[in-house]
Amino acid sequence: MRSQRGGAGTVGAERAGPVADALTLEGVSREYRRGVAALHPVDLAVPRGRFLAVMGPSGSGKSTLLQCAAGLDRPTAGTVRVGGTALASLKESALTRLRRERIGFVFQAHNLVPSLSVAENVALPLLLGGAPPDGRAARALAAVGLGARGEDRPAELSGGQRQRVAIARALVTEPDIVFADEPTGALDPATAQGVLALLRRAVDRDGHTVVMVTHDPVAAAWADEALFLVRGRVVGRLDRPGADDVRRVMERLGRDTGENAAESTAGGEGGEGWRA
Repeated sequence: MRSQRGGAGTVGAERAGPVADALTLEGVSREYRRGVAALHPVDLAVPRGRFLAVMGPSGSGKSTLLQCAAGLDRPTAGTVRVGGTALASLKESALTRLRRERIGFVFQAHNLVPSLSVAENVALPLLLGGAPPDGRAARALAAVGLGARGEDRPAELSGGQRQRVAIARALVTEPDIVFADEPTGALDPATAQGVLALLRRAVDRDGHTVVMVTHDPVAAAWADEALFLVRGRVVGRLDRPGADDVRRVMERLGRDTGENAAESTAGGEGGEGWRA
């Protein structure tokens, strides 16, 4: 799988220069009613032009981390910065604008508007922001191989094609970061590979930054790095993850508690590149 990477991060480094990381979390935690902690203090920096996979057993806090990082939920404590902008400093209207213009989203359920054409769905973030599409939607569709399907409705496309439309919509504003929540969870393996290849190309060729929540070791193997959560705690990271290495880590984490997961996975259990 590593051969599919091809120079990850070099384009992003050229684009970034002195600019801040695409995403920074400092001491970010999230508690719900009665003091139930869904996310313990997390420190994380994602450089521009990086593909990060976030993994962990069910209930580990993956979705909570994504929601706090993307400004969809407010953390109980800590600071989230997108491209150097602290989300807590923004009023709701400014936060909405930031999510629309500087963050892209790809969800398992596509979240396309059925009454709009494919091209209109892709252009929607631009139109909501008051900007004319000026060919950007058409270029984004062409980039995902659907340049000829702009006039179709989402219902006329396959599941994989709808997910490609969602990727085009996520990239059309040239965002600081793209968050993908189980983007291949409802796809067959062959179609999933095509979707992952598009995300990988967005990083390698165009310098985008992608943070993907997934439960699939094969999907995680497309990333530059895998981050592992257990019970709301970061327990380790794996550089240049291979599917077999990720599978071994997930099997071990599924048997351990958050308190001893990092210790038990150390010493080679995570494979080459493991950092607790």
